[in-house]
Amino acid sequence: MAAGAPEAAAAVVEVGSARQFEELLPVKAKSLLVVHFWAPWAPQCTQMNEVMVELAKEHPQVSFVKLEAEAVPEVSEKYEISSVPTFLFFKNSQRIDRLDGAHAPELTKKVQRHASGSAFPPSAKEHPKEDLSLRLKKLTNAAPCMLFMKGTPQEPRCGFSKQMVEILNKHNIQFSSFDIFSDEEVRQGLKTYSNWPTYPQLYVSGELVGGLDIIKELEASEELDTICPKAPKLEERLKVLTNKASVMLFMKGNKQEAKCGFSKQILEILNSTDVEYETFDILEDEEVRQGLKAYSNWPTYPQLYVKGELVGGLDIVKELKENGELLPILRGEN
Repeated sequence: MAAGAPEAAAAVVEVGSARQFEELLPVKAKSLLVVHFWAPWAPQCTQMNEVMVELAKEHPQVSFVKLEAEAVPEVSEKYEISSVPTFLFFKNSQRIDRLDGAHAPELTKKVQRHASGSAFPPSAKEHPKEDLSLRLKKLTNAAPCMLFMKGTPQEPRCGFSKQMVEILNKHNIQFSSFDIFSDEEVRQGLKTYSNWPTYPQLYVSGELVGGLDIIKELEASEELDTICPKAPKLEERLKVLTNKASVMLFMKGNKQEAKCGFSKQILEILNSTDVEYETFDILEDEEVRQGLKAYSNWPTYPQLYVKGELVGGLDIVKELKENGELLPILRGEN
């Protein structure tokens, strides 16, 4: 259905251009607009389109739109869409929320929450109460240094979280993070678990270090560097990663689930060779994603390495296959 056509009940509007999207946004986003960035090659996107149709029947006051991410790159780049499916939520032409991945229950919850205008989702018992402490213990120990924050290191959603990330990055501290906006149970439960009422919260080896003020104090007293684990220098890290297996593929997604068409194609070629290889999902690590481009002097993904040496991207791998040169290279014969 075109954006300009009269809307039938339970319709999901399909947008095919950046101009069409920009024209649609102020009209539809007065109440709630849900945009699905999808790709026809990804089966999980097709499933989520079906979920959207059902949600449109339940919420006639909400506008649902699907936009093919790779066909409208201007919009995808503007909103930093790096994988599919991704859902963006708009009200009054402003983006108010985001959901990455094929999570039908979470999409339903977010639509219900934003459509009703309530601040928090209904109290869903996804995890029994007695398991919450165990969950929080696992989460705080998920990495040697864990930051519980609002948003992500790439996109902090409060000033305190942004400052915390800047301090940790400045000191080259290796850390993982958890977005407390993604899980209301964790957001509320961790306050009690740690007896610390605010965010961000930084943990080292499962033990609470403190919030932003404490981290600033530790930085001023030069104790921060002795408490938190240091990240290896990026160049050393990339050298280790490119040599992790004889054949290494840096891609969007993994062997089980490619998250872009180019990555999917290169997987199919490698799988047809029966040569063993490992993959690294560049969407999971922004430092590697940006750093590897400079390290290899190759600006795009996927990137294929054999014994630590760059072979190239999809076009080169296709050429090598057509010339009969790919298999000898993968086996290290060339």
